Amino acid sequence: MNEFSIVCRVLGTLFYRQPQDPLLVPLFSLIQEGKLQQHWPLEQDELLQRLQQGCEPHLLAADFNALFVGAECSVSPLRSAYVEGATESEVRSFLQQRGMPLGEAPADHFGSLLLAASWLEDQSQEDEAQAQITLFDEYLLPWCGRFLGKVEAHATSGFYRTLAMITRDALQAMRDELAEYEEQEGSEDDEQA
Repeated sequence: MNEFSIVCRVLGTLFYRQPQDPLLVPLFSLIQEGKLQQHWPLEQDELLQRLQQGCEPHLLAADFNALFVGAECSVSPLRSAYVEGATESEVRSFLQQRGMPLGEAPADHFGSLLLAASWLEDQSQEDEAQAQITLFDEYLLPWCGRFLGKVEAHATSGFYRTLAMITRDALQAMRDELAEYEEQEGSEDDEQA
């Protein structure tokens, strides 16, 4: 698993799963012990330290639920709540066309879109970078700023405010990496022409 995939998987999981989910125990242990930084490819040490300070999974559950769960949540994690005319089915179709197995959960959930970016990276198909670019440009970036801003405004814990900041920086860094790939591919195509 490469750095791009790790970042997407960690961030996606933290937005997608309840803090008390048993699958998150190893990740929260890494954060609490300050060991995530040694595996984190981005220069975000200060933010990761802030994340560590606010990392008490049993205290985060109420904040997670108030932010993201149910009809009365303060911050919808679904793309369709931010992009006019957007439907969950278009995201589902895009991911299914690339062979991603999907369950019943909404495919346009912010966390699941980050997990999808990780999955696309791990599949390493020939058009994987183009699929990631489409995922970022069409299904993630147009609304992530508003979503992350709302998380920062409504979170009662420093953990989720910091997570939003880390995610904003990480998304920009990953999109820049995809832009470099696009430029490289364009140069190679020009050379072959």
